[in-house]
Amino acid sequence: MDEKGASKPELEDAETGGRLMAPETNAEDVVSPVSTENANHYGDGLDTHHLPLNQNSSNLEVHLYRKRWLIVLLFAACSTSNAYQWIHLNIIGDKVVLYYNASLPKSVYLQQVALDWLSMVYMLAYIPLIFPLTWLLDKKGLRLVIIAGSLLNALGAWLKCAALHPDRFALVVFAQTTCAIAQVFILGIPAHLAAVWFGPNEVSTATAFGVFGNQIGCALGFLLPPEIVTSAQDVEAIERELKVMLYGGAVITSVLFVLVLIFFQNRPPSPPSQAQILAASGSSDEAYCSSLRNLFANASFVLLLVTYGINTGSYYAIGTLLNSLVLYYFPHDHVNAGRIGLTLVVAGVAGSILSGIWLDRTKCYKLTTIVIYAMSCVGMLCFTLTLCLSKIWAVFLCSGILGFFMTGYLPVGFEFAAELTYPEPEGTSSGLLNASAQIFGIILTLGIRAVTEKLQNGMLAGNLAITAVLLLGVVGTILIRSDLRRQVAQLTRLNEALIEEEVVSDVKTKSPAKVERTDTNDASDI
Repeated sequence: MDEKGASKPELEDAETGGRLMAPETNAEDVVSPVSTENANHYGDGLDTHHLPLNQNSSNLEVHLYRKRWLIVLLFAACSTSNAYQWIHLNIIGDKVVLYYNASLPKSVYLQQVALDWLSMVYMLAYIPLIFPLTWLLDKKGLRLVIIAGSLLNALGAWLKCAALHPDRFALVVFAQTTCAIAQVFILGIPAHLAAVWFGPNEVSTATAFGVFGNQIGCALGFLLPPEIVTSAQDVEAIERELKVMLYGGAVITSVLFVLVLIFFQNRPPSPPSQAQILAASGSSDEAYCSSLRNLFANASFVLLLVTYGINTGSYYAIGTLLNSLVLYYFPHDHVNAGRIGLTLVVAGVAGSILSGIWLDRTKCYKLTTIVIYAMSCVGMLCFTLTLCLSKIWAVFLCSGILGFFMTGYLPVGFEFAAELTYPEPEGTSSGLLNASAQIFGIILTLGIRAVTEKLQNGMLAGNLAITAVLLLGVVGTILIRSDLRRQVAQLTRLNEALIEEEVVSDVKTKSPAKVERTDTNDASDI
């Protein structure tokens, strides 16, 4: 690679380079883009996607920076803290109802619905706010969005501390709504962050790592609250335990906000991939509304929008109702309710990482999506049947299978959408996917809660309904046309660069011969 006189250029993908090098150029010799004006514009953060059309994007170099790992780690930590706050009250729902009984409705069913809204407010807030947020991300960049999200997340955590009184359930709802708004600034970021910071052979893994933070937060939200809040009927003891849990969360979210404020960077000085150069140079004048129109005109993406919403919405519904679901089959087993949720998520973390690595190596987006979706459906059916057997070990086993595939589907859906919709901004497509998931999550949660109230075997009927809906999602996924536009753009860009380098190399090779022939002719004339 570094030897001069090589016959063909090579693509180097290293921590210090990741550049397309000319044959006689050493990696250490290339220290800046040909056009520093373009490079500075790319990294200044004023426009996260675009370069002016009148600038030549070919002057930009592909470069990978070690700081990309710090950026994705900070984001994952923020996502973890926000996802934790999504479910940490619902998983101890019976204790929350007991503590805030004075400010809750008298009807048991309405109390449960009020509790469900602590989770569903995350879904509800996302739906109207994702569109202005995606516009903000497109115009102002990652740094502003992540700072705002981490600030709102910390503010919501402190408001929950202020709500520690039995007659302040309304303040709890307001605090949870604040955290829900923070989620809008965080949930759709992984695919966009991966595209902006990571190379073409890393984007799926980086997206999985970003989603991994959300999953870890859910896992902690399932695990820790039942271990911290253990009192059964003593309201004063419950308050002391809630204080430990809530103040601990507030301190952690505040520290994360400070770290983001100090270290989080908008984007690297140079683009990480040829696809990012094309995206930067090809769509700078395109309005956000035009991008939305393009997405909704893409039939494959619309179909993925529905199927992704079904799968992820089912996961949201299961997480929201898990406390009631487990206590229905295993009365007074509060701790295992949290541990089953933990199993769902930890298995999903493994599924996300493995699926991301698999996609980076194989690029088999559609086949991977179909297989994972089908196994999610099978896992849900097994989970439903083992609950009826009242065998807790079998429930843990099947919850692991369900979580591995259902949660492992999240980064696969993001990356498949990015492929289908390129060169549209990744933040826009992933934002729409998440909005679809919130809509289906609310519908399924309210539907299952109503079924459990009206039918004698309502929990079984609700779980079977989720299984049937997932089966429809499998059929829809099969119908999606595999149009991998980002892969095509990446290959096209590389081929063009290779051809250009070969032309330059040929010119350098032939020039001395031409000069030599000219000298000979001149001598003979004399």
